[in-house]
Amino acid sequence: MEHDDRKSAIAALQKGLDLGMTHVDTAEMYGSGAVEELVGDAIVGRRDQVFLVSKVLPQHASYEGTLRACEKSLKRLGTDRLDSYLLHWPGSHPLAETIRAFEELVRTGKIVSWGVSNFDVRDLEEALAIAGTNKIACNQVLYHLEERGIEHAVLPWCERHGVAIVAYSPFGAGAFPSERSARGQVLGEIARAYGATRHQVALAFLLRVPSVLAIPKAARVAHAIENAADLSLTSDELRRIDEAFARGKPPRALPTL
Repeated sequence: MEHDDRKSAIAALQKGLDLGMTHVDTAEMYGSGAVEELVGDAIVGRRDQVFLVSKVLPQHASYEGTLRACEKSLKRLGTDRLDSYLLHWPGSHPLAETIRAFEELVRTGKIVSWGVSNFDVRDLEEALAIAGTNKIACNQVLYHLEERGIEHAVLPWCERHGVAIVAYSPFGAGAFPSERSARGQVLGEIARAYGATRHQVALAFLLRVPSVLAIPKAARVAHAIENAADLSLTSDELRRIDEAFARGKPPRALPTL
């Protein structure tokens, strides 16, 4: 990572914290640990303001491997604990071993909670059978208006079992519909009807389910400022859009996006 890119990314994270976006998500995979180091630099002196999440790679997720990976992540992040620690995706190591390591990390205070990422229902059922109820904090998955596959089975399962959905790339990973596209025009019509932006409407659609959280990416200060604005809907504004979704007026059009 170039110096200017690193400086820009740190500034973006710090601006996000200034604007109240305190859920910081990273992983040992990102930049082979370099991103965790970057995050660690960004939160110096501000650790208690942050809900800090990292993820272990599946190939490291044996019992001993998970413990080692967590220690390395903590060192790179410059902290003594993670607020949540996730298995990045299902792998070849027995899930029971990974979960046993997670529970040991909770016991020793290295992590506050644990969860999973990119798990389907079969994987979630296995995790539940191993861990028992009220253990899996979240399932972090791809979820945006053009990627809604989780609504068929994964989202209902998580709702039933009290597992939060953490939606990554909620604005489509750089492919958000342009204002001139047919899809973008639908979003624009809805946004004008409810005094919101197109991004706010897209986000409100995801957040219509109370257990869904969204983590927009912010690699530059401008991203952080834009995301803060998109997340700034008041509870009343969000309620009005949510009620419209429930009635199908006019957001009935959203499923066609």
